[in-house]
Amino acid sequence: MELDLNQCVLGIEFGSTRIKAVLIDARHIPIASGDYEWENRLQDGIWTYPMDEVHGGLQACYAALVRNLGQPIESLGAIGVSGMMHGYLPFDREGRQLAEFRTWRNTITGEAAEKLSRLFGFNIPQRWSIAHLYQAMRNGEAHVKDIAYLTTLAGYIHWRLTGEKCAGVGEASGMFPIDSAAGDYNADMMEQFRELTGVNLRDILPRVCLAGEKAGSLTEAGARFLDPTGTLRPGIPVAPCEGDAGTGMAATNSVRPRTGNVSAGTSDFAMLVADRPLGVHREIDMVTTPDGAPVAMVHCNNCTSDINAWVGVLAEFAEMLGVKAERGELFTRLFQKALEGDPDCGGLLNFNYFSGEGVTGLDAGRPLFLRLPDARFTLANFMRTHLLSALATLKIGLDILTGEEQVKIDKLFGHGGFFKTPEVGQRMLSAAVGAPVSVMETAGEGGPYGMALLAAYMLWKGEGESLADYLDNKVFAQAKTVTLMAEPAEAAGFAEFLKRYQNALPAERAAAEVFA
Repeated sequence: MELDLNQCVLGIEFGSTRIKAVLIDARHIPIASGDYEWENRLQDGIWTYPMDEVHGGLQACYAALVRNLGQPIESLGAIGVSGMMHGYLPFDREGRQLAEFRTWRNTITGEAAEKLSRLFGFNIPQRWSIAHLYQAMRNGEAHVKDIAYLTTLAGYIHWRLTGEKCAGVGEASGMFPIDSAAGDYNADMMEQFRELTGVNLRDILPRVCLAGEKAGSLTEAGARFLDPTGTLRPGIPVAPCEGDAGTGMAATNSVRPRTGNVSAGTSDFAMLVADRPLGVHREIDMVTTPDGAPVAMVHCNNCTSDINAWVGVLAEFAEMLGVKAERGELFTRLFQKALEGDPDCGGLLNFNYFSGEGVTGLDAGRPLFLRLPDARFTLANFMRTHLLSALATLKIGLDILTGEEQVKIDKLFGHGGFFKTPEVGQRMLSAAVGAPVSVMETAGEGGPYGMALLAAYMLWKGEGESLADYLDNKVFAQAKTVTLMAEPAEAAGFAEFLKRYQNALPAERAAAEVFA
């Protein structure tokens, strides 16, 4: 019996290592998925993805979902698109791309970010779109004069699907500061930028939409772009595109004040919904929920890339011995092995910095593994070191919020690939933050599931129903959740590991300088 696909919603997310699509039914349960693996590349000093792979990867991901569903898709209830926040994608009036896609991973806008932060009295991180734009201006890049539209990866895909130049407020909040009361870009800061540069950002930035608004419909060209077979028909409502931070909040039911979530994959970030104004910190971004509430964000450029690389080496070793190890099983076993390690990793230390890291003030990074001569160099400690390293920088930023700002967290949820293996990543994060961590059964679906929920909210919300109420009452009322609290010895071990980590940061800085 075929499904009524008009009662199903599709969420697509362009993640750092995978483009993934998730189809959910009217009960908000995932019923099919598809993905396409990819990786950013360092090209002429710029972290980027080629646009032909953006296009081909989207189509391959969608085709995989259709195959896994087992029936053709002619129509759907709604579609939503998400992507890695921030970055730089400029276009001219004819829609021609003017510069390579510059991702969130780049740390090449330090001068611009610093000057704008002082001008606005508001932290502008290096990866934000406005920092990229102003740095390009300061560098005298020739293409700047021709910019007619500046958007993000999600904003670009939304434009290709619908013809609409708009973005969800959470996605927009990674481009330029948002006035939560107005649900729009901060007008005073836009005027300050105009006075500084002569550029009216209203002319080139996406229009801001709130969760629940309709942000266009799939056009004929958009349908062919997504599904070149010609099966998919136009006219499907499309939700405002969102960033991976916003979809993570939706996927973990973390949109109310004093709730929070940690998304951990290629990068990791913690999102804490604020219940009051916070001070300005260079380590903390102020973004928004998909419905515009202020959120304190600790964003770290580096999380699982180094783990993935080491698992790849171990897989090679296994194959050399004649053992064909399935990659997912290998990850699971190695993650589980980490639970056997010493709480402080036994004198091992790792910096997982594939790129620069704003929280610790590094503009470039080099993966670096260290150990004391008398360290307990076991496989369990080796893996535990990599897992704690993936959370160390995040913890440094979180300490500013929970310490200096006295931010209280009622709930903390984890989602993303780091939490796929039951208990392991969850227990490590709990040891880092010293608080219980919850993981839902949909944690592995992450962003595309969250984007599907935002599209479902647009389609099925009641009159005057808030996003928080919709998620509470219609999505997560019966959700299966596992909550774990690390043992005191694990928390003490992480604290000892972090002390060594912070003391050794000069070694990481030196590695980036001498190993160029």
